[in-house]
Amino acid sequence: MIEKIYETTNGNIHYWINEPYNQDFTLVFLPGLTADRRLFDKQIEYFEDKYNVFVWDAPGHGVSWPFKLDFTLMDKAKWLDEIFIKENIVNPVIIGQSMGGYVGQAYIEQFPGKLKGFISIDSAPLQRQYVTGFEIWLLKKMEPVYRYYPWKSLLKTGTNGCATSEYGRKLMYDIMMVYDNDKSRYAKLSGHGFKMLAEAMEADLPYKIECPALLICGEKDQAGSARRYNKMWSENTKIKIEWIKDAGHNSNTDKPEIVNSLIEGFLKEKVIN
Repeated sequence: MIEKIYETTNGNIHYWINEPYNQDFTLVFLPGLTADRRLFDKQIEYFEDKYNVFVWDAPGHGVSWPFKLDFTLMDKAKWLDEIFIKENIVNPVIIGQSMGGYVGQAYIEQFPGKLKGFISIDSAPLQRQYVTGFEIWLLKKMEPVYRYYPWKSLLKTGTNGCATSEYGRKLMYDIMMVYDNDKSRYAKLSGHGFKMLAEAMEADLPYKIECPALLICGEKDQAGSARRYNKMWSENTKIKIEWIKDAGHNSNTDKPEIVNSLIEGFLKEKVIN
């Protein structure tokens, strides 16, 4: 994978792509809030020799720091599209975990017709109808919660609460240790992410997914109401959902072989001409 940088007025976004193949789509892996590109290590390892692949450290995450945290979810989608244009990436297939799935939906809303496919991993719908006013209010108040929560407790909750497997928990621990000496950054990044999400929901936009899509969710996902949201999302939209047994919120790290197989099956059935 080749590291590249995209400059914005808020800071630099670091992303990685492989040598291009003669194919008409690119797999775009978007990690969740506070996680970095390593979240998709098992997917990159599996797909980089088969397809065009892209992964980033989202703005403010990993080495895409320092970064001014005043942007919206739509800004994030816009920067992603600008990178696609720069790299001549056409027909992207967004595979977003948690917050990455929300970025994917914002991208679909802002750039209709550009996606070749969309896979949500342990994310949830952006539509206003799925959340209560209290939930939106709470999302906007998360920074002080993280700021005053003891770091050791945050580390334990973030590690054990996101994954069920030894590999998944060790990976999340390593990712969270980036913030070990800067809990303030972790609180700001988390608080901004949840506030940005709440504002995108409040906008009450259609966020209609018109490209081929697949929902993936761990049966043991403990993040908020993810399982309930995914069940409703699938029922309301008729988008197929795959439940991953014994997997948590980071199901692609808990059961990478199963998730990789589902992604590849989706590509062969819905994307590859």
